[in-house]
Amino acid sequence: MTEIAPSAPLSTPNPETLLRTSAKRTRELFAADFGSLSALESASQTVFSVAPAQPSPLDLASRTSLSSRIRSEYADVTELPPALAQKQASAAATAAARRKKPRNQDEAPSDPKIVKMIEGISEKSEQARSAGVSNALTVRAKGAGAPPPNANGPTPQRNTPSSALVRKDTVRQAKPDWHAPWKLMRVISGHLGWVRALAVEPNNQWFASGAGDRTIKIWDLASGTCRLTLTGHISTVRGLAVSDRHPYLFSCGEDKMVKCWDLETNKVIRHYHGHLSGVYTLSLHPTLDVLVTGGRDGVARVWDMRTRSNIHVLSGHKGTVSDVKCQEADPQVISSSLDSTIRMWDLAAGKTMGVLTHHKKGVRALAVHPKEFTFASGSTGTIKQWKCPEGAFMQNFEGHNAIINTLAVNEDNVLFSGGDNGSVSFWDWKTGHRFQSLESIAQPGSLDAEAGLMSSTFDKTGLRLITGEADKTIKVWKPDDEATPETHPLEWKPTLGRQKF
Repeated sequence: MTEIAPSAPLSTPNPETLLRTSAKRTRELFAADFGSLSALESASQTVFSVAPAQPSPLDLASRTSLSSRIRSEYADVTELPPALAQKQASAAATAAARRKKPRNQDEAPSDPKIVKMIEGISEKSEQARSAGVSNALTVRAKGAGAPPPNANGPTPQRNTPSSALVRKDTVRQAKPDWHAPWKLMRVISGHLGWVRALAVEPNNQWFASGAGDRTIKIWDLASGTCRLTLTGHISTVRGLAVSDRHPYLFSCGEDKMVKCWDLETNKVIRHYHGHLSGVYTLSLHPTLDVLVTGGRDGVARVWDMRTRSNIHVLSGHKGTVSDVKCQEADPQVISSSLDSTIRMWDLAAGKTMGVLTHHKKGVRALAVHPKEFTFASGSTGTIKQWKCPEGAFMQNFEGHNAIINTLAVNEDNVLFSGGDNGSVSFWDWKTGHRFQSLESIAQPGSLDAEAGLMSSTFDKTGLRLITGEADKTIKVWKPDDEATPETHPLEWKPTLGRQKF
């Protein structure tokens, strides 16, 4: 038998060699068509072809790249919110008129070819949207009633941690108006106790003060001399109000009494009985014959001025009612309490319209702006500004670190705050900027603990500030007449701090 020699093993070609051979063959086949940039710019067409001309490979690549970039950058904002869409529709006529004008050389597009591509891409996207094709990454509820995102305006900014590279608009601060610094004009002494209440009469001729010596004194505003002393309370007088429409002065005190004084005879003509404890505050309604009082029994009582009947008992506070304010429009009554809340009341129904719970400590003072529909509240170390009628929080007045006993605001947007330790601050109402802070000096012979402000009010012009203090004096302040923005420049620097509750 003859032996068969084993066959030689088949050699496997090297992959690199195969790849090189394939690339070489591909180049030989297609180099004439796509090997140069000029060949890419022109589409390959057969000689006898009747089909429409195809775009060149370079055009296809550029269009695909541009479409990808447009989709990645603008896919989330293709639909405008209704508010912006309405604005855009109203501006369409103006835009159309501008398009009719001959375009200047400066307005010409830098690359007309790119403009044509973008127009073609937008037409395709409109067709895809009408066909129901979407590239959105988020699924939105379908149906005619489903609103688009941000349909009701932009999403409200919150003070939450964010990785956004663009700073939120909420930190932009408006520049405050310049106000002349205030200085002490006159010190009036005469009371034998803390001056707890002040009220200016409508004609701006005199003002009344009530104090811990159980008396009410009438002072001439121009000269500071005492005209009259009214006696009748048997405890500290805590609240005063002069009626704009009647010759009446109303007073309340820690003796549970609310009195109506006739200013023609200087005698008490009415008593309002009902409070179970000391009455700390009162306020007159500007248009109705109604008086509102509040005190230690935790309720605000609404009285008919003439019949002395108790119309409403506004109950809801869990602590002493420290201040009450009345205004013409809703909420017609605003009350603050040492339970750290502020309540807005419906005067017709005698019920609470809203409760503001932002303060952390007892609220001791309220101030209603004479022209704006806003008010401020003062607590320990914080003053907050609110917008009526819903009681929306507006801003904080930060920097007065004391127990705020009294607030007052005038028509020139100057807010005054007085502290329990004698500190005084003046603020710009619009921006919350404190343009002046100083210490009220107690009169000689007083204790250091008596350097405290108990009450304050602006006169009818807003150019005089009257403060009642724990050193038994009344101080009158006025703005510096010689001050100018050059001599007393505005010391203000915008900060990036967020305004929090």
